[in-house]
Amino acid sequence: MVKFPNIENKVNPYRDNVQGKANEPICVAGLLDRSKQILHSEMKGVQPDWSLEEIYDRLHHNAPRIAIIGGSQDHPAHIMDFQTTARAAIRIWQNGGVPFQFATPVMCDGTAQSNQGMSYSLQSRNAVAQMVVNQIEAHSYHGAFVIQGCDKQPLGVVSALAHLDRIRRYRNEAPFFATFAPAHVLKGGTIPGDLFTELEEVALLAERQGVEDIAFDLRDALSYILQCSSNTAFQGVLERAKDRGIISEQQHEYYEKRLAVATCDGHGGVCAFNGTGNSSRHLVAGMGLVHPAVELLTAPPTQEEINEVIDSFSVMINNPAFGTANIMAANIKNAIRIHSASGGSTNLMMHIVAAMLYGGYKFDLWEYDKIHNEAPIPDLFNYSLTEDRDIYTLAMQCCSGKIKGMETLFYELLENGVPMVIDAPTVTGTTWKERLIHKQGLPAAGVENNPIILSKPRRSFSGVDVLKGNFFESAVVKISGMTTPQLDNFDQKASFILFYDDEHSANEGLLEEDLLDKLKHNRSFNLQTMQAMLKHNAPELFDEGSDLDYDQLFDFMADKGALKISVIVSGQGPEAFGMPEMFTPMQHINANRKLKRLATLISDGRYSGVTYGAAIGHMTPEAKNGGGILYLKTGDVLYLRLRNKRIDFLSEEEFQKGNLSFQFDEIKNVRKELGEKRLQSIRKRQRRVAPSNRLSGHTDAANGVVPLPVAEEAEYDYKVNSADLSSTKLQDIQN
Repeated sequence: MVKFPNIENKVNPYRDNVQGKANEPICVAGLLDRSKQILHSEMKGVQPDWSLEEIYDRLHHNAPRIAIIGGSQDHPAHIMDFQTTARAAIRIWQNGGVPFQFATPVMCDGTAQSNQGMSYSLQSRNAVAQMVVNQIEAHSYHGAFVIQGCDKQPLGVVSALAHLDRIRRYRNEAPFFATFAPAHVLKGGTIPGDLFTELEEVALLAERQGVEDIAFDLRDALSYILQCSSNTAFQGVLERAKDRGIISEQQHEYYEKRLAVATCDGHGGVCAFNGTGNSSRHLVAGMGLVHPAVELLTAPPTQEEINEVIDSFSVMINNPAFGTANIMAANIKNAIRIHSASGGSTNLMMHIVAAMLYGGYKFDLWEYDKIHNEAPIPDLFNYSLTEDRDIYTLAMQCCSGKIKGMETLFYELLENGVPMVIDAPTVTGTTWKERLIHKQGLPAAGVENNPIILSKPRRSFSGVDVLKGNFFESAVVKISGMTTPQLDNFDQKASFILFYDDEHSANEGLLEEDLLDKLKHNRSFNLQTMQAMLKHNAPELFDEGSDLDYDQLFDFMADKGALKISVIVSGQGPEAFGMPEMFTPMQHINANRKLKRLATLISDGRYSGVTYGAAIGHMTPEAKNGGGILYLKTGDVLYLRLRNKRIDFLSEEEFQKGNLSFQFDEIKNVRKELGEKRLQSIRKRQRRVAPSNRLSGHTDAANGVVPLPVAEEAEYDYKVNSADLSSTKLQDIQN
């Protein structure tokens, strides 16, 4: 047990205003009483010493007022918050602090997927930040213990606390200190044996009816651990099976129900896939804001683990080096490199930028990209949902003491020559350099069988790349979510556009079993352009296919993989529709063996952290603001150069002549009437989102989608506050 120092602040509303000392002691006492009841077996013999008089005195003398920030219990990650809150409250009191507790709403992106709720997902990050700032400023808290959940909550709270730290320093008040305790990892579900057998029989029936693709896709879905995301894969395949008469509507509903109720463990947690929730876990740990004692757990933290985290506050309190904004800025390069090496979510590209802006630092997507490309970042994360290498397995490896989570990844990045900021402060009250001195359990080699964190890279590159093009300014693609064969399949390829105005129409279209036949029947793509595409994409096949008629050539190119289709889902940007995730349309592509070989998805919307494959998003300017994506049409041709980080609009006329001519400037003028018609539709559709929650008056995706005043007052240089880079290896650190 340690003793917290009082806060060194001239300002103390609880000393200078009696109403706070009249109102809040009963709240603190109530929290501690409930905590004792929750932990009753562990608290036997402990006599409560939290009298109203003692609470009054601590408030009056500026003992650290520490908010325990949880999330709403309608999110699986926060089901067990009550237990963690109780443990944290007791320890804060024991150390001389004053514990308070509040929770924010936490949207579950899985629950909101493909419905109107997804238009509120990104906005909820900023809403969480605003609510946290409001509550902490109104009640004059000095620090926070954050129960980190999933989706937009983690970086929403990071943004809020960095923002508060910046404001407090501006007012010459004590720095705001905080630590994050991620919710434990939720174990993936298991498909009941009898249901597995029934679904295999459906696959066999599909084969007997000559629909091998449905059989293949269903077996592919069966190979994954059961998570909310895999339910969507099943949904798409079963929908196609129903449309082909392989199963009935009743069977479809029965299978969905059986799968759904077997998905989540009753103790909740963050889902075991490497989506936004676990990517945020890794990222916030890389920011130095997570204590290793609670970083990767398979169950809610014990009292001993909580104590270790809370006790570190004694070093952080009153020390500007351990203010939340400073820790984040000093670690931003570490965070980006850990995010890249661990195959992190594209969502976090915006959230990292947003957190830095909220912290008062000048930052944008291009600064992220600059850090990402300062040194090669190898792929050191051998994650899989089909080979027992999910994040729950990673948590088990950490809990066994074989490895140390992001400390191990940090160590292996150093060993692979990646410059890491070893002198950056962390919430342990020490630097990374001090944390890495203890080598026991540090190397990835500690896990001999089926390791997830690697010492030898799978590939020399990883992470999320920023793209440019002649019809847009910026977009992002998760390179780590594409296998090397996938990357080869789409790189330096010409691709026809298949345009959709919105996600709903895209989902309907992509679920059509005969989508390719419809495109062929409707002559959606020009014959001469198809011939040119065959010659460019697969020159070795040109002689064989050049004399085929339209239908034969279409089928030939689709069968051989020479036909490429860029599915465009437009009008999904922040201002237009809240920037929903395009997880479902991309999942429909991934769950379709034919389309997966042919199609990329391009949007001004976002993607789920669990999305994989050729998914390109965050396109700026968005369609509503006149971006080039507004003017694209089915049958247009793009040229994909993913390794060169470009996608360009091709002159179809020149392409038919065998030339790659990148021309787009005239398209806006020629299609001005089309653009205006689509803008009218976007504005009409925008009214489906509550006006109070629209993302107008915000920056674009390349600038974090934050309120304009936040961006305007972000004027500090994060590099001034950061420790010097060092690519020193661990043995040199020890010396």
